[in-house]
Amino acid sequence: MAYIIFKIMKKNIKVLQVIPKLGYGGAETGCYDLAHFLPENGWKSYIATSGGELLNFIDRKKVKIFRLPVHSKNPIIMIFNAIIIFLIVVFYRISIVHARSRAPAWSCLLASKISGRRFVTTFHGTYNFKNKFKKFYNSIMVRSELVIAGSNFIFSHINENYGEFFQKNKRKLLVIFRGINIKYFDSQKISSLKVEKFLTEKKIDRNKFIILLPGRLTEWKGQKLFIEAIKIIKEKEITESFEGIIIGSDQGRNVYKKKLIGLVEQHRLGKMIKFIDHCEEMPVAYRIANLVCSCSIEPEAFGRVSVEAQAMEVPIIASDIGGSKETIIKDKSGLFFKSGDANDLADKIIMIMKKDHNTLKSMGFEGRKNIQKKFDVDKMCQTTFTEYKKLINLS
Repeated sequence: MAYIIFKIMKKNIKVLQVIPKLGYGGAETGCYDLAHFLPENGWKSYIATSGGELLNFIDRKKVKIFRLPVHSKNPIIMIFNAIIIFLIVVFYRISIVHARSRAPAWSCLLASKISGRRFVTTFHGTYNFKNKFKKFYNSIMVRSELVIAGSNFIFSHINENYGEFFQKNKRKLLVIFRGINIKYFDSQKISSLKVEKFLTEKKIDRNKFIILLPGRLTEWKGQKLFIEAIKIIKEKEITESFEGIIIGSDQGRNVYKKKLIGLVEQHRLGKMIKFIDHCEEMPVAYRIANLVCSCSIEPEAFGRVSVEAQAMEVPIIASDIGGSKETIIKDKSGLFFKSGDANDLADKIIMIMKKDHNTLKSMGFEGRKNIQKKFDVDKMCQTTFTEYKKLINLS
Protein backbone atom coordinates (compact mmCIF):
# COMPACT_ATOMS: atom_id res chain seq x y z
CA MET A 1 0.00 0.00 0.00
CA ALA A 2 2.78 2.43 0.95
CA TYR A 3 4.56 1.59 -2.32
CA ILE A 4 1.41 2.40 -4.33
CA ILE A 5 1.01 5.75 -2.54
CA PHE A 6 4.68 6.52 -3.24
CA LYS A 7 4.21 5.76 -6.96
CA ILE A 8 1.17 8.06 -7.11
CA MET A 9 3.06 10.85 -5.34
CA LYS A 10 6.07 10.37 -7.60
CA LYS A 11 3.97 10.92 -10.73
CA ASN A 12 2.52 14.14 -9.29
CA ILE A 13 5.86 15.77 -8.44
CA LYS A 14 6.47 18.80 -10.65
CA VAL A 15 9.58 20.98 -10.85
CA LEU A 16 9.73 24.49 -12.29
CA GLN A 17 13.22 25.77 -13.18
CA VAL A 18 13.55 29.51 -13.72
CA ILE A 19 16.50 30.88 -15.68
CA PRO A 20 17.01 34.23 -17.49
CA LYS A 21 17.95 32.75 -20.85
CA LEU A 22 18.59 29.29 -22.28
CA GLY A 23 21.88 29.84 -24.09
CA TYR A 24 24.92 27.58 -24.28
CA GLY A 25 26.49 28.45 -20.92
CA GLY A 26 27.06 26.06 -18.03
CA ALA A 27 24.02 27.15 -16.01
CA GLU A 28 21.78 26.93 -19.06
CA THR A 29 22.92 23.50 -20.23
CA GLY A 30 22.62 22.21 -16.65
CA CYS A 31 19.01 23.45 -16.59
CA TYR A 32 18.36 21.82 -19.97
CA ASP A 33 19.83 18.47 -18.93
CA LEU A 34 17.92 18.33 -15.64
CA ALA A 35 14.68 19.35 -17.36
CA HIS A 36 14.86 16.25 -19.57
CA PHE A 37 16.12 13.96 -16.82
CA LEU A 38 13.08 14.55 -14.58
CA PRO A 39 10.36 13.25 -16.94
CA GLU A 40 12.53 10.23 -17.71
CA ASN A 41 12.27 9.44 -14.00
CA GLY A 42 8.54 9.91 -13.63
CA TRP A 43 8.37 13.60 -12.65
CA LYS A 44 6.98 16.52 -14.64
CA SER A 45 9.28 19.30 -15.82
CA TYR A 46 8.73 22.99 -16.50
CA ILE A 47 11.02 25.90 -17.43
CA ALA A 48 10.36 29.64 -17.25
CA THR A 49 12.79 31.70 -19.36
CA SER A 50 12.95 34.73 -21.64
CA GLY A 51 14.28 32.74 -24.61
CA GLY A 52 17.60 31.46 -25.93
CA GLU A 53 19.09 29.14 -28.52
CA LEU A 54 18.63 25.96 -26.47
CA LEU A 55 14.85 26.36 -26.66
CA ASN A 56 15.10 24.98 -30.19
CA PHE A 57 16.30 21.67 -28.78
CA ILE A 58 13.82 21.30 -25.91
CA ASP A 59 11.57 18.25 -26.23
CA ARG A 60 8.19 19.96 -25.82
CA LYS A 61 6.51 16.60 -25.16
CA LYS A 62 8.63 16.25 -22.00
CA VAL A 63 9.16 19.85 -20.88
CA LYS A 64 6.63 22.68 -20.78
CA ILE A 65 8.04 26.16 -21.48
CA PHE A 66 6.80 29.50 -20.15
CA ARG A 67 8.17 32.62 -21.85
CA LEU A 68 8.60 35.36 -19.25
CA PRO A 69 10.93 38.41 -18.98
CA VAL A 70 12.78 36.75 -16.08
CA HIS A 71 16.07 38.21 -17.34
CA SER A 72 15.00 41.71 -16.28
CA LYS A 73 16.35 43.43 -13.15
CA ASN A 74 13.63 46.08 -13.29
CA PRO A 75 11.84 45.89 -9.89
CA ILE A 76 8.40 46.37 -11.47
CA ILE A 77 8.99 43.55 -13.96
CA MET A 78 10.39 41.36 -11.17
CA ILE A 79 7.14 41.83 -9.21
CA PHE A 80 5.17 41.06 -12.37
CA ASN A 81 7.23 37.88 -12.80
CA ALA A 82 6.55 36.92 -9.17
CA ILE A 83 2.79 37.18 -9.77
CA ILE A 84 2.92 35.10 -12.96
CA ILE A 85 5.21 32.48 -11.38
CA PHE A 86 2.81 32.27 -8.41
CA LEU A 87 -0.10 31.67 -10.81
CA ILE A 88 1.90 29.00 -12.68
CA VAL A 89 2.84 27.31 -9.40
CA VAL A 90 -0.76 27.20 -8.20
CA PHE A 91 -2.42 26.31 -11.52
CA TYR A 92 0.05 23.55 -12.44
CA ARG A 93 0.51 22.45 -8.82
CA ILE A 94 4.28 22.85 -8.92
CA SER A 95 6.09 21.10 -6.03
CA ILE A 96 9.57 22.68 -6.30
CA VAL A 97 10.67 26.04 -7.70
CA HIS A 98 14.37 26.06 -8.67
CA ALA A 99 15.92 29.47 -9.49
CA ARG A 100 19.22 29.70 -11.33
CA SER A 101 19.95 33.44 -11.29
CA ARG A 102 19.50 36.41 -8.96
CA ALA A 103 16.78 38.51 -10.60
CA PRO A 104 14.37 35.59 -11.16
CA ALA A 105 15.28 34.19 -7.74
CA TRP A 106 13.70 37.23 -6.04
CA SER A 107 10.50 36.60 -8.00
CA CYS A 108 10.65 32.89 -7.16
CA LEU A 109 11.15 33.57 -3.45
CA LEU A 110 8.01 35.69 -3.30
CA ALA A 111 5.98 33.17 -5.32
CA SER A 112 7.23 30.25 -3.20
CA LYS A 113 6.52 32.00 0.11
CA ILE A 114 2.94 32.83 -0.85
CA SER A 115 2.22 29.41 -2.36
CA GLY A 116 4.05 27.42 0.31
CA ARG A 117 6.15 25.52 -2.23
CA ARG A 118 9.75 24.33 -1.81
CA PHE A 119 12.40 26.76 -3.04
CA VAL A 120 15.82 25.76 -4.40
CA THR A 121 18.67 27.87 -5.81
CA THR A 122 21.88 27.06 -7.64
CA PHE A 123 24.75 29.46 -6.94
CA HIS A 124 26.41 29.59 -10.37
CA GLY A 125 28.97 32.38 -9.92
CA THR A 126 30.93 34.42 -7.40
CA TYR A 127 28.61 37.44 -7.76
CA ASN A 128 31.09 40.07 -6.60
CA PHE A 129 29.89 42.98 -4.48
CA LYS A 130 31.38 46.32 -3.43
CA ASN A 131 28.65 47.53 -1.09
CA LYS A 132 25.97 46.24 1.28
CA PHE A 133 23.16 46.79 -1.23
CA LYS A 134 24.83 44.58 -3.85
CA LYS A 135 25.56 41.92 -1.22
CA PHE A 136 21.91 42.01 -0.15
CA TYR A 137 20.84 41.61 -3.80
CA ASN A 138 23.22 38.65 -4.22
CA SER A 139 22.01 37.07 -0.97
CA ILE A 140 18.80 35.90 -2.63
CA MET A 141 20.79 32.92 -3.89
CA VAL A 142 21.22 31.66 -0.31
CA ARG A 143 17.68 32.38 0.92
CA SER A 144 16.29 29.07 -0.34
CA GLU A 145 15.78 25.83 1.58
CA LEU A 146 18.40 24.09 -0.55
CA VAL A 147 21.43 25.97 -1.92
CA ILE A 148 23.47 24.13 -4.54
CA ALA A 149 27.09 25.12 -5.24
CA GLY A 150 28.55 24.00 -8.57
CA SER A 151 32.05 23.46 -7.17
CA ASN A 152 34.05 23.43 -3.95
CA PHE A 153 35.36 26.85 -4.94
CA ILE A 154 31.80 28.26 -4.97
CA PHE A 155 31.00 26.41 -1.74
CA SER A 156 33.93 28.18 -0.03
CA HIS A 157 32.92 31.53 -1.54
CA ILE A 158 29.39 31.16 -0.14
CA ASN A 159 30.65 30.21 3.33
CA GLU A 160 33.11 33.10 3.43
CA ASN A 161 30.69 35.78 2.23
CA TYR A 162 27.19 34.56 3.09
CA GLY A 163 27.82 32.18 6.00
CA GLU A 164 25.56 34.14 8.35
CA PHE A 165 22.53 32.99 6.36
CA PHE A 166 23.14 29.39 7.43
CA GLN A 167 23.80 29.91 11.14
CA LYS A 168 20.27 30.59 12.38
CA ASN A 169 18.20 29.14 9.56
CA LYS A 170 17.46 25.58 8.54
CA ARG A 171 19.04 25.86 5.14
CA LYS A 172 21.14 23.25 3.41
CA LEU A 173 24.26 24.04 1.39
CA LEU A 174 25.94 21.32 -0.63
CA VAL A 175 28.17 20.83 -3.66
CA ILE A 176 26.77 19.18 -6.77
CA PHE A 177 29.42 19.32 -9.45
CA ARG A 178 28.18 20.41 -12.82
CA GLY A 179 28.20 17.67 -15.37
CA ILE A 180 28.39 17.45 -19.13
CA ASN A 181 26.93 14.99 -21.59
CA ILE A 182 29.91 12.70 -22.18
CA LYS A 183 27.98 10.93 -24.94
CA TYR A 184 27.79 14.24 -26.81
CA PHE A 185 31.35 15.29 -25.96
CA ASP A 186 32.95 12.12 -27.31
CA SER A 187 35.71 12.32 -29.91
CA GLN A 188 34.88 8.82 -31.16
CA LYS A 189 31.42 9.96 -32.27
CA ILE A 190 32.56 12.87 -34.45
CA SER A 191 32.52 11.84 -38.09
CA SER A 192 35.49 12.64 -40.32
CA LEU A 193 33.07 14.30 -42.76
CA LYS A 194 32.03 16.84 -40.12
CA VAL A 195 35.64 17.50 -39.26
CA GLU A 196 36.64 18.04 -42.89
CA LYS A 197 33.63 20.29 -43.49
CA PHE A 198 34.51 22.41 -40.45
CA LEU A 199 38.16 22.71 -41.50
CA THR A 200 37.17 23.72 -45.04
CA GLU A 201 34.49 26.24 -44.01
CA LYS A 202 36.70 27.91 -41.42
CA LYS A 203 39.84 27.68 -43.58
CA ILE A 204 41.88 25.90 -40.92
CA ASP A 205 45.13 24.17 -41.83
CA ARG A 206 45.03 20.79 -40.08
CA ASN A 207 48.77 20.35 -40.58
CA LYS A 208 49.37 23.08 -38.03
CA PHE A 209 49.25 22.65 -34.24
CA ILE A 210 45.79 24.01 -33.40
CA ILE A 211 45.37 25.90 -30.11
CA LEU A 212 41.73 26.54 -29.24
CA LEU A 213 40.40 29.23 -26.88
CA PRO A 214 36.61 28.77 -26.48
CA GLY A 215 34.33 31.15 -24.58
CA ARG A 216 32.14 34.20 -25.10
CA LEU A 217 34.05 37.36 -25.92
CA THR A 218 34.26 39.22 -22.65
CA GLU A 219 37.34 40.69 -20.98
CA TRP A 220 37.48 38.36 -17.99
CA LYS A 221 37.69 35.29 -20.25
CA GLY A 222 41.25 36.35 -21.10
CA GLN A 223 41.29 36.69 -24.89
CA LYS A 224 43.77 39.60 -24.65
CA LEU A 225 46.06 37.48 -22.50
CA PHE A 226 45.87 34.67 -25.06
CA ILE A 227 46.82 37.05 -27.89
CA GLU A 228 49.77 38.34 -25.85
CA ALA A 229 50.92 34.76 -25.25
CA ILE A 230 50.75 33.96 -28.98
CA LYS A 231 52.84 37.11 -29.66
CA ILE A 232 55.46 35.90 -27.16
CA ILE A 233 55.56 32.44 -28.78
CA LYS A 234 56.00 34.06 -32.20
CA GLU A 235 58.94 36.10 -30.91
CA LYS A 236 60.63 32.95 -29.60
CA GLU A 237 60.73 31.70 -33.22
CA ILE A 238 59.93 28.09 -32.35
CA THR A 239 60.05 25.61 -35.22
CA GLU A 240 56.51 24.20 -34.74
CA SER A 241 53.87 25.61 -37.07
CA PHE A 242 50.75 26.57 -35.12
CA GLU A 243 47.49 28.51 -35.23
CA GLY A 244 45.43 30.01 -32.40
CA ILE A 245 41.65 29.97 -32.76
CA ILE A 246 39.44 32.21 -30.61
CA ILE A 247 35.92 30.83 -30.79
CA GLY A 248 32.92 32.52 -29.21
CA SER A 249 30.19 35.10 -29.71
CA ASP A 250 30.68 38.75 -28.77
CA GLN A 251 27.05 38.85 -27.55
CA GLY A 252 26.78 42.46 -28.61
CA ARG A 253 30.21 43.46 -27.28
CA ASN A 254 31.26 44.88 -30.65
CA VAL A 255 33.76 47.33 -29.15
CA TYR A 256 35.61 44.59 -27.28
CA LYS A 257 35.82 42.39 -30.36
CA LYS A 258 37.20 45.31 -32.40
CA LYS A 259 39.84 45.80 -29.71
CA LEU A 260 40.85 42.15 -29.97
CA ILE A 261 41.05 42.33 -33.77
CA GLY A 262 43.07 45.55 -33.46
CA LEU A 263 45.46 43.84 -31.03
CA VAL A 264 45.97 40.96 -33.45
CA GLU A 265 46.72 43.42 -36.28
CA GLN A 266 49.01 45.48 -34.04
CA HIS A 267 51.13 42.43 -33.25
CA ARG A 268 50.96 41.21 -36.86
CA LEU A 269 49.38 37.92 -35.86
CA GLY A 270 46.80 37.81 -38.65
CA LYS A 271 48.23 34.54 -39.99
CA MET A 272 48.45 32.97 -36.54
CA ILE A 273 45.12 33.87 -34.91
CA LYS A 274 41.66 33.28 -36.30
CA PHE A 275 38.27 34.37 -34.90
CA ILE A 276 35.20 32.14 -35.19
CA ASP A 277 31.95 33.75 -34.04
CA HIS A 278 30.01 30.65 -33.13
CA CYS A 279 30.00 26.90 -33.50
CA GLU A 280 26.73 24.98 -33.11
CA GLU A 281 28.59 21.71 -32.53
CA MET A 282 31.42 22.45 -30.14
CA PRO A 283 32.60 18.80 -30.08
CA VAL A 284 33.67 19.29 -33.71
CA ALA A 285 35.74 22.34 -32.76
CA TYR A 286 37.37 20.42 -29.89
CA ARG A 287 37.99 17.50 -32.25
CA ILE A 288 40.26 19.54 -34.52
CA ALA A 289 42.25 21.02 -31.60
CA ASN A 290 45.62 19.76 -30.40
CA LEU A 291 45.40 21.92 -27.28
CA VAL A 292 42.65 23.87 -25.51
CA CYS A 293 43.25 26.94 -23.33
CA SER A 294 41.10 28.48 -20.60
CA CYS A 295 42.62 31.88 -19.86
CA SER A 296 40.13 33.46 -17.46
CA ILE A 297 41.61 36.30 -15.42
CA GLU A 298 38.80 35.98 -12.84
CA PRO A 299 37.92 32.69 -11.11
CA GLU A 300 35.65 30.36 -13.05
CA ALA A 301 32.80 29.04 -10.91
CA PHE A 302 33.28 25.62 -12.48
CA GLY A 303 35.35 25.81 -15.65
CA ARG A 304 33.18 24.12 -18.26
CA VAL A 305 35.77 24.51 -21.05
CA SER A 306 38.28 22.51 -19.03
CA VAL A 307 35.76 19.70 -18.54
CA GLU A 308 34.63 19.64 -22.17
CA ALA A 309 38.22 19.57 -23.46
CA GLN A 310 39.10 16.63 -21.22
CA ALA A 311 35.96 14.76 -22.26
CA MET A 312 37.07 15.24 -25.87
CA GLU A 313 40.54 13.85 -24.99
CA VAL A 314 42.36 17.12 -25.66
CA PRO A 315 45.08 18.44 -23.29
CA ILE A 316 44.03 21.59 -21.45
CA ILE A 317 45.94 24.58 -20.06
CA ALA A 318 44.01 26.69 -17.55
CA SER A 319 44.67 29.60 -15.20
CA ASP A 320 45.44 28.49 -11.66
CA ILE A 321 42.31 30.01 -10.07
CA GLY A 322 38.69 29.02 -9.54
CA GLY A 323 36.85 25.84 -10.38
CA SER A 324 39.28 24.59 -13.03
CA LYS A 325 41.67 23.61 -10.23
CA GLU A 326 39.11 20.98 -9.20
CA THR A 327 38.46 19.53 -12.64
CA ILE A 328 41.98 19.17 -14.11
CA ILE A 329 44.49 16.57 -12.97
CA LYS A 330 47.71 18.56 -12.91
CA ASP A 331 50.44 17.19 -15.23
CA LYS A 332 48.18 14.28 -16.22
CA SER A 333 45.22 15.74 -18.11
CA GLY A 334 46.50 19.30 -18.32
CA LEU A 335 48.65 22.11 -16.98
CA PHE A 336 48.07 25.30 -15.01
CA PHE A 337 49.62 28.70 -15.67
CA LYS A 338 49.87 31.65 -13.33
CA SER A 339 46.68 33.70 -13.70
CA GLY A 340 47.20 36.87 -15.72
CA ASP A 341 50.78 35.93 -16.72
CA ALA A 342 51.11 35.84 -20.52
CA ASN A 343 54.74 34.69 -20.32
CA ASP A 344 53.86 31.69 -18.18
CA LEU A 345 50.96 30.85 -20.50
CA ALA A 346 53.30 31.01 -23.49
CA ASP A 347 55.82 28.75 -21.76
CA LYS A 348 53.12 26.18 -20.93
CA ILE A 349 51.81 26.20 -24.52
CA ILE A 350 55.33 25.62 -25.85
CA MET A 351 55.79 22.82 -23.32
CA ILE A 352 52.70 21.04 -24.68
CA MET A 353 53.67 21.70 -28.30
CA LYS A 354 57.02 20.01 -27.74
CA LYS A 355 55.51 16.81 -26.32
CA ASP A 356 55.37 13.76 -28.57
CA HIS A 357 52.16 12.32 -30.00
CA ASN A 358 51.92 9.43 -27.53
CA THR A 359 52.28 11.75 -24.51
CA LEU A 360 49.49 13.99 -25.80
CA LYS A 361 47.29 10.95 -26.42
CA SER A 362 47.98 9.77 -22.88
CA MET A 363 46.97 13.17 -21.47
CA GLY A 364 43.78 13.02 -23.49
CA PHE A 365 43.00 9.53 -22.22
CA GLU A 366 43.53 10.61 -18.59
CA GLY A 367 41.26 13.60 -19.15
CA ARG A 368 38.42 11.51 -20.54
CA LYS A 369 38.72 9.02 -17.70
CA ASN A 370 38.63 11.87 -15.16
CA ILE A 371 35.41 13.35 -16.59
CA GLN A 372 33.69 9.97 -16.85
CA LYS A 373 34.41 9.36 -13.18
CA LYS A 374 33.44 12.75 -11.71
CA PHE A 375 31.62 15.07 -14.10
CA ASP A 376 29.09 13.06 -16.09
CA VAL A 377 25.75 14.87 -16.48
CA ASP A 378 23.81 11.79 -15.33
CA LYS A 379 25.60 11.94 -11.99
CA MET A 380 24.75 15.64 -11.61
CA CYS A 381 21.08 15.05 -12.45
CA GLN A 382 20.77 11.98 -10.23
CA THR A 383 22.28 13.78 -7.24
CA THR A 384 19.98 16.77 -7.73
CA PHE A 385 17.01 14.42 -8.10
CA THR A 386 17.94 12.72 -4.81
CA GLU A 387 18.13 16.09 -3.02
CA TYR A 388 14.74 17.08 -4.44
CA LYS A 389 13.25 13.88 -2.98
CA LYS A 390 14.76 14.62 0.42
CA LEU A 391 13.30 18.12 0.30
CA ILE A 392 9.75 16.84 -0.18
CA ASN A 393 10.25 13.78 2.02
CA LEU A 394 9.97 11.17 -0.72
CA SER A 395 13.17 9.34 0.11
